[in-house]
Amino acid sequence: MNSLDDFAQARLDALEARGLRRRMIITDRFSETGARRGGQDLVSFCCNDYLSLSHHPEVIEAAREATARYGTGSGGSRLISGNTPLYDELEGALARWKQTEDCMVFGSGYLTNLGVIPCLAGKGDLVLQDELNHACLFAGGRIGGAAVKVFRHNDLDHARALLAEHRAAHGTCLIAVDGVFSMDGDLAPIDGLAALAREYDAWLMTDDAHGLGVVGGGRGSSFLSPAKSDVPLQMGTLSKAIGAYGGYLCASRPVVDLIRNRGRSFVYSTGLPPGTVAAAIKALEIIERDPDLCARPVANAARFCAALNLPAPASPIVPVILGEAHRVMEASAELQARGFLVTGIRPPTVPEGTARLRVTFSAAHTEAEIDALVAAFRALGLAG
Repeated sequence: MNSLDDFAQARLDALEARGLRRRMIITDRFSETGARRGGQDLVSFCCNDYLSLSHHPEVIEAAREATARYGTGSGGSRLISGNTPLYDELEGALARWKQTEDCMVFGSGYLTNLGVIPCLAGKGDLVLQDELNHACLFAGGRIGGAAVKVFRHNDLDHARALLAEHRAAHGTCLIAVDGVFSMDGDLAPIDGLAALAREYDAWLMTDDAHGLGVVGGGRGSSFLSPAKSDVPLQMGTLSKAIGAYGGYLCASRPVVDLIRNRGRSFVYSTGLPPGTVAAAIKALEIIERDPDLCARPVANAARFCAALNLPAPASPIVPVILGEAHRVMEASAELQARGFLVTGIRPPTVPEGTARLRVTFSAAHTEAEIDALVAAFRALGLAG
């Protein structure tokens, strides 16, 4: 082995010893809730396709028609030749749904945060983040050279103290939080953060990857109160409840136009395949017309939590924290042996000592499937 291979193998061995080495497993999602691994058919409770729209016949047909019309790829970046006619329709629909002036679509949610945040906060500026934010929010905050300060999870008093201490020494200030926290399933205190942003001349940005389509009547975490929360920067993904792929920012026209011009992860990325854009358009149309569909994932999560005496969920995400990485992976294997796909989440995705089973619910899960999962959790002594 050469020095590069030695370097890589030593680090893989260290991960293996700590129970943190990841391996790719081929997963055939053959139906709305079905997944096949190694020839075994499982009921999946670990997918972010909360509304099962990736399998919806109207969404599939929209993607098929767009692919036949425009081809399989966009052929270039959106500022060159990859801005297909479908983008205007999708961005207009997202802006209307999020009640903003404009919207722009990126190649992914991660690329959205890498592109947006550095345009608004660079050297000499301040980015305030919740400690449990998704990794791409932290990556976006640091890539531009801004000072990044981290407040305790959902702790408005700590956020205020950091602003009081550091805001005056910086130019612009951005407060960035998950609207729905991806590993815990709880909600950010959006209105409280919006009030802090107003008080300290900061701009609030929410990552609504796990909110769009499933909370706030399907509009997301900025719509949990009777009136829309004061969030000037609403970003999210098209790969969760929308069932397609890509990311987006909904904001004012000047902000969106600035980022179209200066967001490096947008300017230098190829546009999405036309079929993907068309699928997102159709999925959003279904979300708008079917509020009952949007309510179902949280209702299904609530059925599971009530049966196991867990706290009532705020989203379709239910964490069952077991602590140690090895224990979580053993529990995941035990559930798979009983016919359920529930993956274990380990550090660094979650803090040390909080490895967990992350159980997610979709609109397509039946009561019988949920009750069977409850029985498996009880039999294995995992909860309740």
